Amino acid sequence: MTTAPKSLAADLAPTGTLRASINLGNPVLAQGTPEAPGGVTVDLAREIGARLGLPVELLCFDAARKSFEAMADGRADLCFLAVDPAREAEVAFTAPYVVIEGVYAVPRDSALGTVAEVDAPGVRIGVKKGSAYDLFLSRNLVHATVVRGDEGVDTFRSEALEAGAGIRQPMTAYAAAHPDVRLIEGRFMEIRQAVGTTVGRRPETVAFLRDTVEELKANGFVAESLRRSGQEAGLLAPPA
Repeated sequence: MTTAPKSLAADLAPTGTLRASINLGNPVLAQGTPEAPGGVTVDLAREIGARLGLPVELLCFDAARKSFEAMADGRADLCFLAVDPAREAEVAFTAPYVVIEGVYAVPRDSALGTVAEVDAPGVRIGVKKGSAYDLFLSRNLVHATVVRGDEGVDTFRSEALEAGAGIRQPMTAYAAAHPDVRLIEGRFMEIRQAVGTTVGRRPETVAFLRDTVEELKANGFVAESLRRSGQEAGLLAPPA
């Protein structure tokens, strides 16, 4: 591992500590508690900090929108979010390190059978407010409507909605624990999870993050981190 130039550290972490925004609301990327978080994003934050010769502070949130707000407000230097046009005005992203899927849950007796059928008049879809799939569906749905809440599946159930949207892994576990719910086969989107920082950083700093992510994908770091945290190594994103 080569230590990055001090000028990059000063640009990315002007306080002298690399403040990383961690979304504990996405169990594929981070697990544990704010006091003891773990997962691939935590490992990435610590590795980037080590390469910069910086201590790392992990700022933990329970939703992507809160993680994004910490970046936008200047409380965090680094974030781990899905690439989305609504965020790119403020966040300079690397290529994705992990790709996950957005899927729908419906009542077991629902007539909805395909992803395309969900986008229909009268269909209400519960989503986690500010999530990547909230942003995507709000932009792309033609007929169905989005209903936002703290958790998509909770809103889906509590408001007796026609569908709920979420990430495949926790949605699969939810359906397994609730026999009256099933997942619709297939995905409605790919969620490309990437490392980000504010767009005002120097080009060299952003290039360092992008190169580091590609190296950590190629050398097995990301795949091994996923395995250690109980996630599928197959979630690893392809080379940029």
